[in-house]
Amino acid sequence: MKYSKIIMALVCVALFLNMQCDDDETSLPQTNCASFVAIDGFSYGNSATSPYSINSVSITEDCLLIEVSASGCDGNTWDMQLIDSDVVSESNPPERFVKFFLINTEDCLAVVDRARSFDLTPLQVEGVNEIIINVDEYSEPITYTY
Repeated sequence: MKYSKIIMALVCVALFLNMQCDDDETSLPQTNCASFVAIDGFSYGNSATSPYSINSVSITEDCLLIEVSASGCDGNTWDMQLIDSDVVSESNPPERFVKFFLINTEDCLAVVDRARSFDLTPLQVEGVNEIIINVDEYSEPITYTY
């Protein structure tokens, strides 16, 4: 009787330890970028942002790097997002429209520079290997070749 309780406990522990999530199906794709671009037409047109200035925009491989300046203490608490309008123009090459959003709750008067990279692979258009990305509040369109 004592051994049957021990065996039952061991079987229960073994079954409990065997219940693992399959990480391959639920994990995000591997990327060298800090964040992913979100495709959301509603948020693109309706989200609020804190004031900022875009200093530069560049692309390295599949990552769009945006360098911004804004008032703050050190920028470590900033939430930075890149949102696509979910509209692809029918030009050659196709064009996409994105906005950078900054949520800044820091109460300091210093001007802080920060950069964030965003993975552009969700913006790729099937059948072409190049698109133009228009970043709102930035004067130059960016060519993304993949």
